[in-house]
Amino acid sequence: MTEYRPRFFTSDAEIEHLGEHFLARTLPKAEWTHEAHLATTTWLLLRRSDIDVDQELPGLIRRYNESVGGVNSDNEGYHETITRVFLAGVRSFLSEAAPKAPLHELVNELLMSPMGRRDWPLRFYSRDRLLSVEARKAFVPPDLATLP
Repeated sequence: MTEYRPRFFTSDAEIEHLGEHFLARTLPKAEWTHEAHLATTTWLLLRRSDIDVDQELPGLIRRYNESVGGVNSDNEGYHETITRVFLAGVRSFLSEAAPKAPLHELVNELLMSPMGRRDWPLRFYSRDRLLSVEARKAFVPPDLATLP
């Protein structure tokens, strides 16, 4: 695995900013980092019970990508399998986390956990399978190990 040094959050307000601006499609593209993806997912799961994350997240990400000039194609933009794997990882992390901890502390712990690593999906998928067009367009089951 590669060296991973995440950018940490210093307040819950930073994460709320990311989440709200992501939903409004006003978040600058430069702020939509790996850390922001995981922070926003955590925020959605813990603070936005009005959103059915399993159903709505794909469309939210696709619309956000388009709002910042991106495209959702066979080669870039939204990736269904990676989204589902990280969603499972965030849920797995949260199932073991302290429920009353401040949001930014939870996210920082997540970022330091195995589930927070950029290469975490490669524990379950071969690179070719994970990066295939099929996996981008629809969820494909892992070929190396079972997901949590």
